[in-house]
Amino acid sequence: MKKALGASALLVEAIVKGIQEVKGKDIVHLDLRNVPNTVSDHFIICHGDSATQVDAIQRSVEKFAREEADDKPWHTEGTSNSEWVLMDFVDVVVHIFHRDKRAYYALEDLWGDASSRRYENVA
Repeated sequence: MKKALGASALLVEAIVKGIQEVKGKDIVHLDLRNVPNTVSDHFIICHGDSATQVDAIQRSVEKFAREEADDKPWHTEGTSNSEWVLMDFVDVVVHIFHRDKRAYYALEDLWGDASSRRYENVA
């Protein structure tokens, strides 16, 4: 069952705030609702410059999602090596990359049919 649009929007904003809180880089929100055969309605993609920062982003996203959207990931994977952490909130999937892995997988290009929004890096 899909969440209400408002709930997904609230979750997306909470996740972005969580990423910005720990200075995640190049934050992109892909809206996949008008793309056929997708596994989720929204992708949020960002990267960190170190494994430590990737871990911090993941923890901050969990905190902000819980506190601001009353949500938690259904599943999280990739935390053992912190090169690509995937957090599945069902309607929203967060991809937190180490800088090198983000360029390699190029998810923004793969899902180029989706509308996208870029967020400012917070210094």
